[in-house]
Amino acid sequence: MKHSWMLVIILVAIAIVILDTAHAAPTAAQCKEERRLAVNACKTVLYGRRPSSYCCQRARVSHVECICPAITPKLAALVDVNHFVKLIEGCGRRVPRHFKCGNRSTKMKI
Repeated sequence: MKHSWMLVIILVAIAIVILDTAHAAPTAAQCKEERRLAVNACKTVLYGRRPSSYCCQRARVSHVECICPAITPKLAALVDVNHFVKLIEGCGRRVPRHFKCGNRSTKMKI
């Protein structure tokens, strides 16, 4: 189950890569809350369902700098990036080519 919530983080990370992050950087507490909200909003995707409108909304408002650092090498190895890109694009968001998301030791190329 631990890997399940991590897969949701990947989904949200891909969704938010196209966001304008020119706003003030969120605090660590704000980032933790964004991750929690995103996981709860999008966990049904793990059961083969399409992203809900709330999941898509969370993807649009979450900060890439909050989500991407949570992507570990182990997590990146568990996901089909193309599948998640299609889901995110289903939310009406465009995912830039060659975007990299992850922590220092993992850069997931999209």
